Amino acid sequence: MNQIRIIPCLDILNGRVVKGVNFVNIKDAGDPLEIAAAYSQSGADELAFLDISATQQGRGILLDLVKQTAKKVTIPFTVGGGIRNLKDMEAVLDAGADKVSINSAALLNPELISEAAKRFGSQSLVVAIDAKRRPDGGYDVYTRGGNTNANRDAVDWAREVEQLGAGEILLTSMDTDGTKDGYDIQLTKTVVQAVQIPVTASGGAGRLEHFAQAVIEGGASALLAASLFHYGELTIMDVKRYLQDQGIPVRMETSP
Repeated sequence: MNQIRIIPCLDILNGRVVKGVNFVNIKDAGDPLEIAAAYSQSGADELAFLDISATQQGRGILLDLVKQTAKKVTIPFTVGGGIRNLKDMEAVLDAGADKVSINSAALLNPELISEAAKRFGSQSLVVAIDAKRRPDGGYDVYTRGGNTNANRDAVDWAREVEQLGAGEILLTSMDTDGTKDGYDIQLTKTVVQAVQIPVTASGGAGRLEHFAQAVIEGGASALLAASLFHYGELTIMDVKRYLQDQGIPVRMETSP
C-alpha cells in the first residue's frame, strides 16, 4: 500500500473558506491564505481549493488567490471551480497550482480531459465526481456545485475519465457531505474497483475511524476532509497517528 494522503479541502465562496452540509447551509470558516499556510505547516500532504460558486456564476477561478497561496504553502495544491477550458487550466497552473480539478467542464466536453492530459500531463489533472445515490442503489453524477443532475452513472463516468487520461478522481458523496457520519464506503469501493487511477474519498468524515474505513474497506488512496479540520475537532496529525496505529502508511514529517 502506498502512503495515504490527507488533504484538507478549502471551499471558497466570495474569497472566504466556507463549509456546508449536503452542499447547502453554508457557514464561514475563515481566511483561505491563513488556513492554507497553517495546514501546510501542520502535516497536510496536499491542499484542495474549490471555488464553489465560480461555475454557477459563470466566472473564472480566483487567480490572485492561487498566486498568493503558492507563495504561502510548501505542499502541492489542487484548484477547481470555474475551470472551463485549456486556457483556464494553463492560467491556474502558471499561477502556481500543482493540479487542476474539473467537473462540469469535463461532462460538457469529455475530450477536454484527453486534451488536458496530453498538454499538461495526467499527473496535473483531477476529475471531480460529485455523486448522489439513486433509489435503485446506483449513483448519479451532479454538476454546477451539486445543483444539476448530469444523468450519468458515477461508476461509468469514472471509467470513462480514466480512459480519457485523468490522473486521479476526487470522489465526493453528496449524501454524506458535511454530515460527519462517515464516508460513503460503498460508493468509494465501487469506484475504486472500477478504475486503476487513485481515488480520493470525500464527504462525511466525522471520527478517526472513518478515515481508516475509507482506506481499509473503501480502498481510497487519499482522504479529503474539511469541517473537522477547519473547526479544530481533529488535527491532521491526529488522523495520521491513528492511521499509522492501524497499520496504514502515512507521511509523518511536517513541512517547514
